[in-house]
Amino acid sequence: MSQDETGATDATGDGEQPAELPEYAERVLDVADLIPPGRVMTYGDVAEWLGDGGPRQVGRAMALYGSAVPWWRVVRADGALLPGHELRALDHYRAEGTPLREASRQADGHLPRLDMRRARWDGGGGGDSGPAYGRGEETHR
Repeated sequence: MSQDETGATDATGDGEQPAELPEYAERVLDVADLIPPGRVMTYGDVAEWLGDGGPRQVGRAMALYGSAVPWWRVVRADGALLPGHELRALDHYRAEGTPLREASRQADGHLPRLDMRRARWDGGGGGDSGPAYGRGEETHR
Protein backbone atom coordinates (compact mmCIF):
# COMPACT_ATOMS: atom_id res chain seq x y z
CA MET A 1 0.00 0.00 0.00
CA SER A 2 1.13 3.53 -0.63
CA GLN A 3 0.14 6.84 0.95
CA ASP A 4 -0.44 10.19 -0.71
CA GLU A 5 0.38 13.46 1.06
CA THR A 6 -3.01 13.56 2.83
CA GLY A 7 -2.55 10.10 4.28
CA ALA A 8 -4.93 8.48 1.82
CA THR A 9 -3.78 4.97 1.11
CA ASP A 10 -4.43 3.09 -2.07
CA ALA A 11 -4.76 -0.65 -1.99
CA THR A 12 -2.93 -1.10 -5.28
CA GLY A 13 0.36 0.34 -4.03
CA ASP A 14 0.95 2.06 -7.38
CA GLY A 15 0.03 5.55 -6.22
CA GLU A 16 -3.31 5.58 -7.99
CA GLN A 17 -6.60 5.62 -6.15
CA PRO A 18 -8.93 2.71 -6.89
CA ALA A 19 -11.10 3.51 -9.93
CA GLU A 20 -14.45 2.60 -8.36
CA LEU A 21 -15.61 4.58 -5.35
CA PRO A 22 -17.61 2.27 -3.06
CA GLU A 23 -21.10 3.50 -2.22
CA TYR A 24 -20.35 3.72 1.51
CA ALA A 25 -17.22 5.79 0.89
CA GLU A 26 -19.17 8.10 -1.40
CA ARG A 27 -21.72 8.67 1.35
CA VAL A 28 -18.94 9.38 3.90
CA LEU A 29 -17.34 11.90 1.55
CA ASP A 30 -20.70 13.58 0.94
CA VAL A 31 -21.04 14.16 4.71
CA ALA A 32 -17.48 15.51 4.95
CA ASP A 33 -18.34 18.01 2.20
CA LEU A 34 -21.30 19.29 4.24
CA ILE A 35 -19.27 20.22 7.34
CA PRO A 36 -18.88 24.00 7.39
CA PRO A 37 -15.47 25.67 7.67
CA GLY A 38 -14.41 26.04 11.29
CA ARG A 39 -16.45 23.04 12.43
CA VAL A 40 -15.75 19.30 12.74
CA MET A 41 -17.55 15.97 13.08
CA THR A 42 -16.08 12.86 14.64
CA TYR A 43 -15.81 9.59 12.79
CA GLY A 44 -18.63 8.32 15.00
CA ASP A 45 -20.77 11.39 14.24
CA VAL A 46 -20.47 10.68 10.52
CA ALA A 47 -21.44 7.03 11.04
CA GLU A 48 -24.44 8.15 13.12
CA TRP A 49 -25.44 10.65 10.43
CA LEU A 50 -25.34 7.86 7.86
CA GLY A 51 -27.11 5.38 10.13
CA ASP A 52 -24.60 2.83 8.90
CA GLY A 53 -21.17 1.55 9.91
CA GLY A 54 -19.10 2.88 12.75
CA PRO A 55 -16.09 5.08 13.43
CA ARG A 56 -13.61 2.56 12.03
CA GLN A 57 -15.50 2.21 8.75
CA VAL A 58 -15.69 5.99 8.39
CA GLY A 59 -11.98 6.29 9.19
CA ARG A 60 -11.14 3.67 6.58
CA ALA A 61 -13.21 5.45 3.92
CA MET A 62 -11.55 8.76 4.78
CA ALA A 63 -8.07 7.20 4.71
CA LEU A 64 -8.62 5.62 1.30
CA TYR A 65 -10.69 8.29 -0.45
CA GLY A 66 -10.76 11.45 1.67
CA SER A 67 -8.08 13.50 -0.08
CA ALA A 68 -10.66 15.16 -2.36
CA VAL A 69 -12.79 16.51 0.52
CA PRO A 70 -12.02 18.65 3.59
CA TRP A 71 -10.52 15.65 5.43
CA TRP A 72 -9.38 17.80 8.37
CA ARG A 73 -13.04 18.31 9.36
CA VAL A 74 -13.58 14.59 10.18
CA VAL A 75 -11.70 13.95 13.39
CA ARG A 76 -11.06 11.78 16.41
CA ALA A 77 -13.48 12.22 19.30
CA ASP A 78 -10.67 13.26 21.66
CA GLY A 79 -9.76 16.28 19.51
CA ALA A 80 -6.22 15.06 18.79
CA LEU A 81 -4.89 16.07 15.40
CA LEU A 82 -4.53 13.40 12.72
CA PRO A 83 -1.15 11.68 13.30
CA GLY A 84 1.25 12.40 10.47
CA HIS A 85 -0.84 15.32 9.22
CA GLU A 86 -0.92 17.53 12.29
CA LEU A 87 0.73 20.59 10.76
CA ARG A 88 -1.32 20.55 7.55
CA ALA A 89 -4.53 20.12 9.55
CA LEU A 90 -3.47 22.87 11.95
CA ASP A 91 -2.98 25.25 9.02
CA HIS A 92 -6.54 24.51 7.88
CA TYR A 93 -7.96 24.92 11.39
CA ARG A 94 -6.25 28.25 11.87
CA ALA A 95 -7.32 29.52 8.44
CA GLU A 96 -10.94 28.50 9.12
CA GLY A 97 -11.02 29.72 12.73
CA THR A 98 -11.72 26.26 14.14
CA PRO A 99 -11.71 26.43 17.98
CA LEU A 100 -8.52 24.95 19.42
CA ARG A 101 -7.23 24.28 22.93
CA GLU A 102 -3.61 25.09 23.49
CA ALA A 103 -1.45 22.13 24.42
CA SER A 104 0.09 21.74 27.83
CA ARG A 105 3.85 21.61 28.09
CA GLN A 106 3.61 17.88 28.75
CA ALA A 107 1.69 17.26 25.51
CA ASP A 108 3.53 15.35 22.82
CA GLY A 109 4.96 17.94 20.42
CA HIS A 110 3.10 20.75 22.21
CA LEU A 111 0.42 20.64 19.52
CA PRO A 112 -3.02 22.03 20.30
CA ARG A 113 -6.14 19.89 20.22
CA LEU A 114 -9.48 20.72 18.80
CA ASP A 115 -11.88 22.26 21.29
CA MET A 116 -14.54 19.64 20.65
CA ARG A 117 -17.15 21.34 22.81
CA ARG A 118 -17.04 24.42 20.56
CA ALA A 119 -15.90 22.96 17.21
CA ARG A 120 -18.22 19.96 16.95
CA TRP A 121 -20.96 20.33 14.36
CA ASP A 122 -24.24 18.48 14.79
CA GLY A 123 -25.39 19.09 11.24
CA GLY A 124 -27.82 21.83 12.19
CA GLY A 125 -27.88 25.55 11.75
CA GLY A 126 -28.63 27.67 8.77
CA GLY A 127 -31.50 25.42 7.73
CA ASP A 128 -29.19 22.54 6.86
CA SER A 129 -30.57 19.13 7.55
CA GLY A 130 -28.31 17.03 9.70
CA PRO A 131 -28.15 14.07 11.97
CA ALA A 132 -31.13 13.80 14.23
CA TYR A 133 -29.10 13.19 17.38
CA GLY A 134 -31.17 11.69 20.14
CA ARG A 135 -34.29 11.31 18.03
CA GLY A 136 -33.51 7.90 16.58
CA GLU A 137 -34.11 8.97 12.99
CA GLU A 138 -31.99 9.71 9.97
CA THR A 139 -32.11 12.90 7.95
CA HIS A 140 -30.75 12.84 4.40
CA ARG A 141 -30.97 15.19 1.43
